[in-house]
Parts: sequence; C-alpha cells; structure tokens
Amino acid sequence: EENIQSRTRGNLLMAIANKFNYILLNTSNKSELSTGYGTLYGDMAGGLAVLGDCYKQQVYELAHYINREHEIIPKHIIQKPPSAELRPGQKDSDSLPEYSILDQVLYRYIERTQSPAEIKSAGFDEKLVDRILSLVNRNEYKRNQFCPIIRISPKAFGVGRRVPIVARYLN
Repeated sequence: EENIQSRTRGNLLMAIANKFNYILLNTSNKSELSTGYGTLYGDMAGGLAVLGDCYKQQVYELAHYINREHEIIPKHIIQKPPSAELRPGQKDSDSLPEYSILDQVLYRYIERTQSPAEIKSAGFDEKLVDRILSLVNRNEYKRNQFCPIIRISPKAFGVGRRVPIVARYLN
C-alpha cells in the first residue's frame, strides 16, 4: 500500500512535466539507489537523476555548501530526519543503518571494490556489513531500470558500474 502512494505521486509529477514539456528531475541519491530504498515507477521516476552519484552524506555537504553565504535551502529541511514519507512518523533509519555508517560501507564496497572481509576487518559490524551488501546485491534490478545519472565518480551506477541483474555468483 505504501508504494501506491509513491507511484501515484511519480505518475502525477511525470504528467505535469510532460504537459509543460519539462523533464522531471529525480532526487534519489547513491545511498538509496545502492540499497534499493526507493519505489520503481514512484520516487524513482524521472528523466535525470541529479544526485544519483552522491551518497546521502554528500547531499548534506552540498546543501551546507549551497547555504554557505545565504540560507537558500531552509535549515529545517536539512535538519529534518530523512524519510520516504510513506507513513506517519516514518524515518529512513527505521529501515536502513544511519547514513554516516551506511555511506562508509557503501563507499568501500562500490568505489573501492573492497570485499566483505576487507570491510569487516576495517572495524564494521559483521552482521551490518552482510545486511548492507545483501541490499546492494539484491537491488541491481531497480538500478537497471533507473533514469540516467549525472556522473561525478568512476563508479556511477549505469555507466561506471554494471553488474548482472541475476547474480548467481553471489551464492
């Protein structure tokens, strides 16, 4: 039921963009895309993902940079706990590890191509690493259907990092 809300919103935004001959910009970030934290044909809709190659922590850094001289992005938006807003009181941290930890594990796995053992040996909780990497590996099918991303790293999804959707090699 929660995904219906996201898909309805995505369809409405796409219809409005189409009516005015605009392109719908997608705001999914690399942390969300990595873990599959998004709804296909819903909040993953759009013609171009402007933040798709930025981890969530980088999105916050970018917001603070934009606000360095004047408050352009309201502080309450930046300080608000991240949420998919699909149910009352929902927070991303209900489903995902805190982004400060999540992004470090994702960066090591995706950008540095470290193995699970290497990530764990860096001091990260073993079960947490397994959970995060399982999310990454199970959600390639979503990334495969995602809109183009503005590439800022060598391992941007789509052009910089392609893996099979069916990942039998992981077993």
